[in-house]
Amino acid sequence: MIDVAVIGCGIIGAAAAFELSKYQASVAVLEKENDIAMGETRANSAIIHAGYDPKPGTLMARFNVQGNAMTEQLCKDLDVPFARIGSFVLAFSEEETATVRTLYERGVENGVPGLQILDGDEVRKMDPEVSPEVVCALYAPSAGIITPWEYALALAETAVRNGVELHLSTKVTGITKIDGGYRIETTKGPFEARYVINAAGVYSDVIHDMVAPHAFTVLPNKGEYYVLDKSECGRARHVLFQCPNQDGKGVLITPTMDHNLLVGPNASSVSGPEKTGNTAEGMAFVREKAAKTMPSLTYRNAIRNFAGVRANTDKDEFQIAVAAEHFIDLAGIKSPGLSSAPAIALEAVRLLGTCGFRPEKKADPVLTRRKKRFRFMSEEERKQAVRENPLYGRVICRCETVTEGEIVDAIRSPIPPCSVDGIKRRAGSGMGRCQGGFCGPRVVDILARELGISPLSVLQDGAGSYILMSETKKEAQD
Repeated sequence: MIDVAVIGCGIIGAAAAFELSKYQASVAVLEKENDIAMGETRANSAIIHAGYDPKPGTLMARFNVQGNAMTEQLCKDLDVPFARIGSFVLAFSEEETATVRTLYERGVENGVPGLQILDGDEVRKMDPEVSPEVVCALYAPSAGIITPWEYALALAETAVRNGVELHLSTKVTGITKIDGGYRIETTKGPFEARYVINAAGVYSDVIHDMVAPHAFTVLPNKGEYYVLDKSECGRARHVLFQCPNQDGKGVLITPTMDHNLLVGPNASSVSGPEKTGNTAEGMAFVREKAAKTMPSLTYRNAIRNFAGVRANTDKDEFQIAVAAEHFIDLAGIKSPGLSSAPAIALEAVRLLGTCGFRPEKKADPVLTRRKKRFRFMSEEERKQAVRENPLYGRVICRCETVTEGEIVDAIRSPIPPCSVDGIKRRAGSGMGRCQGGFCGPRVVDILARELGISPLSVLQDGAGSYILMSETKKEAQD
């Protein structure tokens, strides 16, 4: 019997696993997908929020501000791209000006540092392409942008290096109380654990109901986005929000850590977590609303659209509590969940302690990670990388300057990918203007070679997403 089973490995499950890996305890993470960060974590706005939006006194307010304060050092330690670029909430009318003042007061009460209300001219000095109709804005310098899937990967990889077991393609199908803990039925067989953490995202209500009386219902909410080419990134220097409404924080415009421009999302209820496709109506809505913030914005350099589903619930609050004996809910983690993740992980360990979980801390756990990124190296660093590993001398992805060495390093990492998109999330190949049109076939070849499988078995992303169907021509035989 293991000590702790964590169900789900998005950013919340990964952060909980990382925190638990600092202790002398056996921990297993059960993830239903074939890679980590395949749900909300890979399809969101990639923002570390400042913390002025949640209502004072809520868990969302507390963990947002605490998590924001933890993120910068954690990203330095784990070599995760992060930039504290600041954000604006823009007001276009007297009514919205009142909303900005309310958010300012709320942020001050929540403990958000450095908040200011600036007039329209001050905003446009800092972000020149913002609409001339903006009359004032709330400026939050502590807001930042991040690469969310790499954040989760860094946490999970470090946890694995510390001894945490990660079980992918392991869907939980049932949980039964037994003496001393729980028996967890999965598609890969049963697991027994003394304690269970429910970090199942949009399925967290399903997992909760396996153990405890129904307490909340996940109401999946879809958001759709545009990704614009790097040539458009300079249009926004900060995260640009409109005033929040009943649908959430509204359509935003923000630079990304890959130097693209992200525009979106809308907010629409969907019948299930799998309903993540883009729609013409949704994308038209995003364009219309974004034009209010930046009238000069065009979409001729859009390189990709995507959509994600949020784990909204029928309660406007994170569902973080001891839900049953030795069973912890980290559930209903909608925005600002990404910002709150490290603080939520600390809370998970504290809650386990109230249930009797009190292991010793490890004397010397792994708490750092380093990653080679060829495109950001100096000329001398590139030469040294090639001397150490000649595969760094072969560029596979021209758009993002990703080398074969980086791709092979990703495949040999503590959590190896099994798909082209898994490589994309780790190394960045396919993230550029051609979206893998040039490098995709080469990545397939490298994956097949390194994993010792046929190219016909290489996946695009999730289970069953095969790229190739059959051979059409055999090579000539001597």
